[in-house]
Amino acid sequence: MNYRFQNLLGAPYRGGNTIFVNNTLLISPVGNRISVTDLVKSETLTLPFQASANISKLAASPDGVFLLAVDDNSRALFINLRRRAVLHRINFKNPVGYIQFSPNGLLIAVAVGKLVQIWRSPGFKKEFFAFELVKTFANCNDKVTALDWSPDSEYLLAGSKDLTVRLFCLKKVSGGNKLNKPDKLDKPFMFLGHRDVIVGAFFGVEKKTKEVSRVYTLSRDGAIFGWSYNGYNGNEENLDEPESPGTPEQGMEMEVDGVSNVKKRKNVEVEERGSGLLHKGKWELVKKDYFMQAPAKLSSCNYHKGLEIVVVGFSNGVFGIYQMPDFVCIHLLSISRVKITTATFNEAGNWLTFGCAKLGQLLVWEWKSESYILKQQGHYFDVNTIAYSPDSQLMATGADDNKIKVWTVSSGFCFVTFSEHTNAVTALHFMASNHCLLSASLDGTVRAWDLFRYRNFRTFTTPSSRQFVSLSSDQSGEVICAGTLDSFEIFVWSMKTGRLLDVLSGHEGPVHGLMFSPTSAILASSSWDRTVRLWDVFDGKGSVETFQHTHDVLTVVYRPDGKQLACSTLDGQIHFWDPIDGLLMYTIEGRRDIAGGRLMTDRRTAANSTSGKCFTTLSYSADGNYILAGGSSRFICMYDVADQVLLKRFQITLNLSLDGVLDVLNSKNMTDAGPLNLIDDDNSDVDEGVDKQTRVKSGYDLPGSMPNRGRPVVRTKCLRIAPTGRSWAAATTEGVLVYSMDDNFIFDPTDLDIDVTPEAIEAALGEDQPSRALILSLRLNEDSLIKKCILAIAPVDIKAVVASVPFKYLNRLIQTFAELLENCPHLEFILRWCQELSKCHGHLIQQNSRNLLPSLKSLQKAITRLHQDLGDTCSSNEYMLRYLCSTTSKP
Repeated sequence: MNYRFQNLLGAPYRGGNTIFVNNTLLISPVGNRISVTDLVKSETLTLPFQASANISKLAASPDGVFLLAVDDNSRALFINLRRRAVLHRINFKNPVGYIQFSPNGLLIAVAVGKLVQIWRSPGFKKEFFAFELVKTFANCNDKVTALDWSPDSEYLLAGSKDLTVRLFCLKKVSGGNKLNKPDKLDKPFMFLGHRDVIVGAFFGVEKKTKEVSRVYTLSRDGAIFGWSYNGYNGNEENLDEPESPGTPEQGMEMEVDGVSNVKKRKNVEVEERGSGLLHKGKWELVKKDYFMQAPAKLSSCNYHKGLEIVVVGFSNGVFGIYQMPDFVCIHLLSISRVKITTATFNEAGNWLTFGCAKLGQLLVWEWKSESYILKQQGHYFDVNTIAYSPDSQLMATGADDNKIKVWTVSSGFCFVTFSEHTNAVTALHFMASNHCLLSASLDGTVRAWDLFRYRNFRTFTTPSSRQFVSLSSDQSGEVICAGTLDSFEIFVWSMKTGRLLDVLSGHEGPVHGLMFSPTSAILASSSWDRTVRLWDVFDGKGSVETFQHTHDVLTVVYRPDGKQLACSTLDGQIHFWDPIDGLLMYTIEGRRDIAGGRLMTDRRTAANSTSGKCFTTLSYSADGNYILAGGSSRFICMYDVADQVLLKRFQITLNLSLDGVLDVLNSKNMTDAGPLNLIDDDNSDVDEGVDKQTRVKSGYDLPGSMPNRGRPVVRTKCLRIAPTGRSWAAATTEGVLVYSMDDNFIFDPTDLDIDVTPEAIEAALGEDQPSRALILSLRLNEDSLIKKCILAIAPVDIKAVVASVPFKYLNRLIQTFAELLENCPHLEFILRWCQELSKCHGHLIQQNSRNLLPSLKSLQKAITRLHQDLGDTCSSNEYMLRYLCSTTSKP
């Protein structure tokens, strides 16, 4: 079963900065993965590789080819975005505060702690040391928080926590001269006056001359300062005088024949007088403006040089758009009540991206029309349960945040959210009709949702409040059953009337597993009382069979044919039962397979620890030959049921930001006060949007008032294999991971041919090899040859030829059929092709309907027009025959 990672659902954004590539591609970090959203095609995908920890910083090259991603461990991935491949890796060794490519794409500025490092950007060459450190500026007194390049890639602004912004010059870096020789005059110009941490610093450009003439600096207290540059207005004799602190040349290092002095600098400055910033002049503070959002703090900002517009986001969820340099407010709106962690313009400046890490919210807003281009929000807490629709096109997720979200699997977007539950959602179930979703919750209700009208049309309750943890429905959809956590009962309702029909009693522990047989009206339930019980719900006979176990039973599932029952127990075993004869068929010992990962608080090694070594969720494959099992581990195991052997282990994450990923921990991180990673020694604000008085009232500033809950533990809460069997999903700590069979990796023998020519196609037709001829013509992509091969195939061979066509050529084939129907006289022949294509590749066409939609619409349009033409012709002939018959009957 060649399953590969396909996508990550349930979390469009987790933190860090977002960037635009090629104006329409939105890149956002999601944990230790990267999501790419195409805002034109309305689809999102997750890149197949992972970082070592949560990704915090992203930067893209100006041409959109390369992507640099840095995680919390200061490890960076250099990625070819078009090929979705990691080219290089580098460890910056210290926390990275900001990264940015230069406008010419040759350099990368990296803020590493107090340092600003300039690296030469790797290209497509194979080099042993891909990254080359060109220059290091060590002038800042605290962590660097903001960077910005000048349009000519020769100057760099760096904002720092020391309340200053510095202007560095890289003129000699681009020239390739000696760069690291110190100079007593090598001091950057400093923009002073801010009273809080610098959040952003940006160059302003004149629209007419395209030269830098302004600088904008923004601080966390909501202040924006405008600085203007006054050019050289003296004479050459003054160049011999010592330079004033306000000259931008102080960041330069001038060297002629190995001698560095003021006299040599004079001659060079006179020659370079025409390059904009190199004029002999000074920067002046010309304007101070304030956003007036106290006590909220400025948390994110961005500046569009072409439109001269600045966007700012605050810790109270308010954002503003201002026209500079006049500081005219265009918009001032609120999108939430929590901190906006990223705000970014696209290249054209018409779209804005806002991200709220706390809510997992990602918005793309068109500020001119005041409309949303994208509005996605993930679950606030871990996903508890997932369910596939019968056609595998939709997926529903339920979480501890009391919400249910329904996602389109192909696009990765959530299109509806239900929030009527008042407690955690614990179970979901799609009805056979594909348009009704059932949900169970700890709030004591089971609800039915209409996916046409997006409303809760029925609520099932009990006489006294109960907490539901499992849910199932029979094949006809007439009966709904839910198991409880507290009363150990199973409640049965009528779907049509909503009336409580029966209460099944007998279990002595929480009923965590519940499933109807796919072929009969027998209900299977598992409980912590170490039993699996079968119930005849319709006859009302109560429990008809009981399967005893030696440990607590955690979950139970039926094989799709209803002839086998699988359940997992607390000792790490999977038991397979024959539900008809009541016999134990197989047992799989899975403790060693799922073992792995040591928590920071564990006193035992991963090998000796017994906690969590059991499966809490099971799912059969569509054919029943395989079973997936997951639990409190970083592994998901796939077993062959007949041979009871482990086929494959899927490691759901490599993220070191989660607990339980490593088997062996570093002993130096263990102190007398506990694990070093659990000691909160950060002096940053607890909540930047809360003032001091509010924090004191709420107990923020009291010792021990903010307990460290530790890092999230990696685990799998729910597994579901799609009804089509082509994909499966796992609800994990990282989100909902979707794995699928990727047809792009299927071996195609014709790809080995180097002579794909029209002559080879003619030869294949002459040798009576229609399949080979058609595939060669599709690879050559010559319209006339494709049509010739289609028409040359005999009707009896159509079925076999269609079956041999790889999926990647279906789109081109459907387009050809649409064109042939326009002017081809062989109508029945082409329609037979379309019929066989739908029969053979129907499930693939349905799963990829979004990508094939344009071709399918063209084909539908051609068939509809031909149907109308034939209908008109037949009607005309019918009336003509009637007329002729009526005239011949008269004498």
